[in-house]
Amino acid sequence: MGFEIVLNLLWMLVLVIYYQLEAIVKFFIQPSRKDVSGQVVLVTGAGSGIGQRLSVEFAKLGCTIVGWDVSQKNLNETSKVMEEETGKEFYAYTCDLSDREAIYKTAEKVKQDIGRVDILINNAGIVSGKTILKCSDSMMQKTMEVNTMAHFWTLKAFLPEMLERNEGHVVTISSGAGYFGVPGQVDYAASKFGAVGMCEALHQELQHTGKTGVNVTCVCPYYINTGMFEGVKTSFMPILEKDDAVARIIDAILRNQYLLMLPKMLYLFAVMKSLLPTKALLVVGKYTGVNAAMDDFIGRKKVD
Repeated sequence: MGFEIVLNLLWMLVLVIYYQLEAIVKFFIQPSRKDVSGQVVLVTGAGSGIGQRLSVEFAKLGCTIVGWDVSQKNLNETSKVMEEETGKEFYAYTCDLSDREAIYKTAEKVKQDIGRVDILINNAGIVSGKTILKCSDSMMQKTMEVNTMAHFWTLKAFLPEMLERNEGHVVTISSGAGYFGVPGQVDYAASKFGAVGMCEALHQELQHTGKTGVNVTCVCPYYINTGMFEGVKTSFMPILEKDDAVARIIDAILRNQYLLMLPKMLYLFAVMKSLLPTKALLVVGKYTGVNAAMDDFIGRKKVD
C-alpha cells in the first residue's frame, strides 16, 4: 500500500470522527433555522393531508405557495383553508403526477406564471394496501409512477435553475416503508425504497459536483393520521398526528437536515436492521404488530 493511500485513509478517518462528533453536538444543540420568507415553495399532493398542511404552514412563514394535485376539488379545499388561516393566495395547478408530459407542461406553466421554485417538496403519494397477488398490474405501475418516477420529472424541471444559482432545497416525503418492507406494502415499499435511494444519490451527487448550496431533505415517517392509511392498526408505536408531523418536517427543512425519521424509534430500527439476522427481524415485526398493521387497511376514499 502506497504512502499516499495510507495518508488518504488516515485523513478519511479523521474526517469521519470529526463529522460523527459534529452530529452528536447537533443532536443536543441544533443549528439555527433558515429564513425562507419570500421564497417559492412547490408542493405536490397539496390538496389534502400532509401536502395541504405543509402548504399552509409554509405560507405562514412568508412563502409563496404553488400546489399541485390531481384533484381540483381538493385544491379548492386547500385554497379555502389557505385563505381562512393565512389570507394568502394559493397558486393551484391540477396535474396527474403519473403522467410525465403533464408534469413537464405544468412545470413550464408555473415558470411562466410564478418564476423560479426555491423549495421543491415531492409529497404526492398513493397506496394500494393490497398483497402482491391481489394488486393489479395497473395499480402497481401507477404506484411507481406517482411515488417514484414523478420525482425524476419534477427534478428535471426545477433542479437546473437551482444548480445555476447553487441555491435551493429538494424535499422528498418518503416513508418508513422506504427503509422497512412490511406485508401489504410490496408495491408501496418498492416505490418508497426507490424514492429514498434517489434522494440519497442526489444528495451525494450534489456534494460531489460542488453544488452544496442545494440542500436535500428525505422524510421517512411512520403512519400519519391523514386518512391515507385508514384502517391500519398499530400497537407498538402510535400513529403520528398530522400537525405534529408537519411541524417536525418543516423544522428539519429549515435546519437543512438531510434525513428525518418519525418517530425517532425508527432510527433504532434502522440500526437493528443492519445488525440483526433476517429471522430476528421477522420476530420483531411479529411481536410489535408491525407485520399485521395492514390487515384491516381501508385507505382514503377516492375524490374526483
